[in-house]
Amino acid sequence: MALMSPRGRRIRIVLSLLVLVTLAGCSPTASMPTPPATPSPSYTSSYETPAPVVYAPLTGLPVDDPASLEHPALAAKIDNLDVARPQYGIEATDLVFEELVEGGLTRYVAVWHSNVPDEIGPVRSIRPMDPDIVSPLGGIVAYSGGQQRFVQLMRSTEVYNAVHGFDDTADYMYRTREKAAPHNVILRAGEFVEQHLDLAPPPQQYSYAETAADATAARVGEPVAGVDLVFGVPSKPSWRWDAGSARWLRFQSGGAPDVDAHGDQLSAVNLVIVRVGVSNDRGVPKTELIGSGEAWVLTGGSVVSAVWSKDSRTAPIRLVDDTGAVIRLAPGNSWIELVPKSGSVTTVASD
Repeated sequence: MALMSPRGRRIRIVLSLLVLVTLAGCSPTASMPTPPATPSPSYTSSYETPAPVVYAPLTGLPVDDPASLEHPALAAKIDNLDVARPQYGIEATDLVFEELVEGGLTRYVAVWHSNVPDEIGPVRSIRPMDPDIVSPLGGIVAYSGGQQRFVQLMRSTEVYNAVHGFDDTADYMYRTREKAAPHNVILRAGEFVEQHLDLAPPPQQYSYAETAADATAARVGEPVAGVDLVFGVPSKPSWRWDAGSARWLRFQSGGAPDVDAHGDQLSAVNLVIVRVGVSNDRGVPKTELIGSGEAWVLTGGSVVSAVWSKDSRTAPIRLVDDTGAVIRLAPGNSWIELVPKSGSVTTVASD
């Protein structure tokens, strides 16, 4: 065997070392350089959760200031004789109930909550059906007096009774010289409500659509120009649709526009016509509201037939359509016409 020269051995050793170095550099256990850390981006959101929308309970309209609703509803018996017109504050109502009284005449239970005027009137006396109308609202009922048995009925409710001639109303109810007695009792409504902020706001009475176009009558009803009502021989009010204002306009018996103290015609976004039985309470008509019956709802120039029901004195009037679905009113004020079955309801066809 040939022997390797010393120079050859040195070359072989060097090559062996180079191979070892190369293999060591490729070893999986060799440490790799670590890249510098990159900071995670941070974001600042400007989104804020919007405040919940608050709706007025008696109109279904949204309000900008929820605190403006933190007071009781005010209901009042309002005169509707020729000598009492024009009435004060009735243009600002959330709800108006028209009811039959003696002699075929009508009187109002007018209700304010969203907008309480400085003064309302003329305020008149209580009737036997008024506890059934007012009790679901809570709050305050103002009237000038009445037969003791009817006053007692009203005082037996949970509603605060504000009666003319009593100590608690002495600074707020007065007789104006602009009208003849007994059609001249006026209530300083705004001031009186401010004295009773301990009373709760009213609960919602009816169901409301989000918009007027989504209201039940506007969506599925039949177009009508208006409606003529007969409560009694002297009381035949009528309503006509006004597309320009998107409201129903009220006319007195005989066709004259029914106006408020400012000369503006009385109007409503919704008309609810309820056919009711009327009993005779010792010569005083009493609208019977505990029960059910036929009704019509007019909104947006259209009418839809309905069924009304009221289970108890404290329950609101419930309105459903012919299928049993709850009827939704348009956001806005409403007049509820309690037309006796002895009277009549006649719709007027659109042109």
